[in-house]
Amino acid sequence: MAVMNIHHPLAFTFGILGNIISFMVYLAPVPTFIRILRKKSTEDFQSLPYLVALFSSMLWLYYAMLKTDALLLITINSFGCFIETVYIAIYIAYATRESWVSTIKLLVSMNMGLFSLILLLTHFLLSGSIRVKALGWICVAFSVCVFAAPLSILKQIIRTKSVEFMPFTLSFFLTLSAVMWFAYGLFINDLCVALPNILGFVLGLLQMLLYGIYKNAEKKKMPAENLKSIVILGTVGASEVYPVGARPDVNEGAVEHDQTEESTGNEKSMEASGVYPVDARPGLNDGAVEHDLTEESEGDEKSMEASHDDLQSDECAV
Repeated sequence: MAVMNIHHPLAFTFGILGNIISFMVYLAPVPTFIRILRKKSTEDFQSLPYLVALFSSMLWLYYAMLKTDALLLITINSFGCFIETVYIAIYIAYATRESWVSTIKLLVSMNMGLFSLILLLTHFLLSGSIRVKALGWICVAFSVCVFAAPLSILKQIIRTKSVEFMPFTLSFFLTLSAVMWFAYGLFINDLCVALPNILGFVLGLLQMLLYGIYKNAEKKKMPAENLKSIVILGTVGASEVYPVGARPDVNEGAVEHDQTEESTGNEKSMEASGVYPVDARPGLNDGAVEHDLTEESEGDEKSMEASHDDLQSDECAV
């Protein structure tokens, strides 16, 4: 069983702080899943971020269990495995058939298949410290790969000049988490823990810098087809997803606003050209209808008078 290395009191302090911050980050998607439970639909939410976070937590947990001084890594990644499993279970329960199938395929291939392959290869082909190092660098490689998601966020912020869908608070806590885990890895002399968090810290600073630059900038409207789920991934498994295409009360309001503007524009266009719908031209259709009814009534009266005169003529003739 892994125990905490008592020769690194600062490592213990930073590890505890890292656990607390990462714990809060793991709970960040709770409002998302409360929304899913209430609506009984996954809407535009994607399962990939949670599957990736679960896989990352599984890798780091396996790595921590092979070490002798990584109790704090075990605690946070155990919680990560638990909470991400809950998220995925809720998602599967309310997903559409297509989303359900894709989620199950990824779960089986990545979280079960790939993880089992890594576990078997490292267990039977490697041993001792070599196994620990090999698994540690696998964790580093995976952590570096998942940083492609935050990079896509930075690109989107620069393109749209909008930070509306990048919560500053979340970016701040992920950056703070990276600092804590970097210090923890540094004090226990574990480069596999420290290195990914250097990249996490740099990307976190870039996100906050862009937030400061573009928070008051004029925003560019994003095309509907580009409204995808944005993923913010932290090291040591913690992750959060902010779905742009399904953000509550934002896109719905924007659609209604666009429809209102379009309707107003159409009305102004018709007024300018003098063309009105049959039932919408102000003060004209009612008068036209009354005029038609009057003419029709007068025509009926004249017809009746003509018929009466003909009858009188016939009586005289008789």
